[in-house]
Amino acid sequence: MASFCSVAIVVWRRLAVNLVCSLGLCAALGACTTGIQFAGGGKDGEGEAPPTEKITEQLIESERRALAEQARQDLTPLINPNPAPYTIGQGDVLSIVVWDHPELAGSGMTAATAAFDSGTLPPTAVPPGFAVDHQGRIQFPLIGLLQVEGLTEEQARAMITKKLARYIAHPSLTLRVQSYRSKRVYIDGEVKAPGLQAINDIPMTLVEALNRAGGMLPSADQSRIMIERGPGRYLINLRDLVQKGVNPGTVLLAPGDVVRVHSRDESKVFVSGEVVTPRALTMHNGRLTLNEALGESGGVSPLSGDARQIYVVRKTPERTRVFQLDARVSGALAMAESFELRPKDVVYVAASPLANWNRQLSLLFPGALTSAVGVTTRP
Repeated sequence: MASFCSVAIVVWRRLAVNLVCSLGLCAALGACTTGIQFAGGGKDGEGEAPPTEKITEQLIESERRALAEQARQDLTPLINPNPAPYTIGQGDVLSIVVWDHPELAGSGMTAATAAFDSGTLPPTAVPPGFAVDHQGRIQFPLIGLLQVEGLTEEQARAMITKKLARYIAHPSLTLRVQSYRSKRVYIDGEVKAPGLQAINDIPMTLVEALNRAGGMLPSADQSRIMIERGPGRYLINLRDLVQKGVNPGTVLLAPGDVVRVHSRDESKVFVSGEVVTPRALTMHNGRLTLNEALGESGGVSPLSGDARQIYVVRKTPERTRVFQLDARVSGALAMAESFELRPKDVVYVAASPLANWNRQLSLLFPGALTSAVGVTTRP
């Protein structure tokens, strides 16, 4: 019994010595400090820790104005509530029928039309009719070359009727576009059927293009639809357009436009630190608040989290910004609900001082116990 008591005394003395040393080391080196740490001391100020900005009502309002300014763009080139009728272009195939004059349909056109309608022609075959060449012209019997590019169906019909009147008394003809091949847009991203979409007599609005592509997938981010037109790029947020009273059906696409529907996975927010379930969260059509991010992660851990130190780390083109929320102050939950996160933000909850102290001891005690027991067992 005396031997057991002496061993216990030696063990506890060794633990006490290690505890005092560890606490002194923490005080000297700052190893027990809480919060997130940044590497500093870079040359010419590079790598210095960014200043921490407290999340307040004033900061939330400032961020809201900055976000609204960033999202503001001139969509006038895209908005057209009264689209013009379709105009004939290079590569289109026209069907022209002069009544009571089947010989003007062209050699073999009647047979080719029947074969096309019956589906016996290969899929790559050009539909029957008068194809518009690279100079915007067609070759029509009796008349010869006709410039039809840029004309509507009605204008082209009136022009051919006027020219035929020199050879035929009171000509009556029907003209329509048999195959639309001159104007196209490209749909890419989170849609069911990405690819080329031909512009026809139905105005190619953004909604029409998305519907022709089979609609958006569940993974699509309706707040990030990019339209590329030449050197210009327009970011469309369907949710914001509706809130502003703008009908998405008035967003008219032009030939050569590229529409890309981004994925929600490209706009993730990362929650780590002392939360119940650290995870990566997808934003809800471009929107996610700090309160929602914490809620979907189970909230601050009641065992180890420090509610005073909730950080949001945001990388901007200019610098890294760090925001801090003290959830214990009055109105903190309202501010967390109003604080809008942005894609790639990192939400970090620091450990409490007690949790840090406990973890420090857990690293030191196993070695101390082993050393103390080894002393007592030496011969």
